[in-house]
Amino acid sequence: MKEHTTPDGTHYWTYGNTLRPAIIMIHGFRGTHHGLDLIAKNLPNYHIIIPDLPGFGATQPLKYHDLDHYVAWLRTFITAQKLSDTPVLLGHSFGSIVAAAYAATFPLTINKLILVNPIGAPALEGPRAVLTKLALFYYWTGRKLPARVAKKWLSAKPVVAIVTISMAKTRDKDLRRYIHDQHFKYFSRFHDMKSLSESFTTSVNHTVRESAGDIAIPTLLIAGSLDDITPLHKQHELVELFPDATLHTIEKVGHLTHYETPDQVADAIKNFM
Repeated sequence: MKEHTTPDGTHYWTYGNTLRPAIIMIHGFRGTHHGLDLIAKNLPNYHIIIPDLPGFGATQPLKYHDLDHYVAWLRTFITAQKLSDTPVLLGHSFGSIVAAAYAATFPLTINKLILVNPIGAPALEGPRAVLTKLALFYYWTGRKLPARVAKKWLSAKPVVAIVTISMAKTRDKDLRRYIHDQHFKYFSRFHDMKSLSESFTTSVNHTVRESAGDIAIPTLLIAGSLDDITPLHKQHELVELFPDATLHTIEKVGHLTHYETPDQVADAIKNFM
């Protein structure tokens, strides 16, 4: 694994064999490139490129963090790679929204699309709507507080722990401990309250559904059977919206397939490639 920086200040990491096809991976909300590390390490025969999204990890924020600005940033990032062949684009969770919007806007610049735990249902509708509205208030409050207080408010360990407990489905104690450790280390590496609040608003106001019908390239959806962010029946609805897509389901796992079953995610990617 090697760290690099683009001319505009995006930090990214590369893995594997640079002579093989490139897969550019986009992580989820409040994550960093570390979240996709296990998947990358299960694909040693591919050229893996993982940036920190603007506003998270080592990459500085954008001026605005709406979906159009994330797509424009990704266009600049992919162009800066100067790849000899068009890459495959992968997005996890919030990264699936960005990746799908990019694929619909710039289809000739990527070869295939992979969406891991894609966001296929509106967060502001359905049984999770109340929780989403509470989260919006949580981030809005953080933006109103003084910077030091806000950082503590939004990085509070009990909050991070609750998020982890609600999403982790494994009964393996060591694996659960690992997931908690990863979230405590990297879940709060955001730069400021403005970028965090704006990116969260973007994440809950968009889904992959709005881009699906405009994506003509071959697409793979990888979903966990127990994912309660987008339930499996909604993933079955989502895949039907694409002109050319298949759905691969991983059993007994939820939204954290990148931590709980990275080997199975990697196997599905290999088969698709």
